[in-house]
Amino acid sequence: METFLWKELLDPYEQAVLELLTKFNNIEREYKKKGLYSPIESVDGRVKSVASILDKMQRKNISFEDLEEKVEDLAGIRIICQFVEDIDAVVRLISRRTDMEIREERDYLTRQKASGYRSFHVIVWYTVNTVGGPKKLQVEIQIRTMAMNFWATTEHELQYKYKGELPEHVTRELTRAADAVTVLDDVMSHVRSEIMDAQTQSTLRLNLVKEILGNIEGLYHAENKREAIKVQKEFYRIYQMDNMDELERFAKQLDILSEGSRAQSVEHIVRHL
Repeated sequence: METFLWKELLDPYEQAVLELLTKFNNIEREYKKKGLYSPIESVDGRVKSVASILDKMQRKNISFEDLEEKVEDLAGIRIICQFVEDIDAVVRLISRRTDMEIREERDYLTRQKASGYRSFHVIVWYTVNTVGGPKKLQVEIQIRTMAMNFWATTEHELQYKYKGELPEHVTRELTRAADAVTVLDDVMSHVRSEIMDAQTQSTLRLNLVKEILGNIEGLYHAENKREAIKVQKEFYRIYQMDNMDELERFAKQLDILSEGSRAQSVEHIVRHL
């Protein structure tokens, strides 16, 4: 057998993980910048370790020639959601993208594994551009709630500890925990709208404060330092009131003031040309 170059094989998968992490994190940021609720809570990813790949090849009798075809999770992305309903939203989001193509979906939500594992898996084709040209890869995207992820992470660690042969009492407790996760996700779904409203309001407030501080800084740099100090003092007073309507009113007035200050600055520059 020829020497198998693992680094050469896995480098494009490392690239795919880095690119996809950036893209999904950008989606989350875009939602929040627009003051919208994001179905993506967090994202992480990894390339499968060589030891894990060899274990899977041995367990499933996969040859080196068939490795990239039959080991579909060489690159893995995990998307965490707050609510079960968000999982469908993320799948729809992926299906609309032009930079990845869904090859297969595996629904472990409606068809929960015997172990209690619940998640939704999407296998996608994703193309990376390398120095050797484009390379089309398979990437596994796991989509699950925070509660599901806690259970799955714990179960994975126990499987590793016991080499896949879990003691009966551990299996029994994991089953109980899986049932509790299902109940927790159901309860969270019932208060979903209230939580979403609260988070949206919080995001809008953060964006508004950022906009206000940016305008105050603009006033300061437009050689209007005295006005900037007065405005900042007034902002702190209104901020302590914790009243969104007052904050929005202040932001609109500040926009008008900032626009006038910018116009004066431009006029000053033109006069001195």
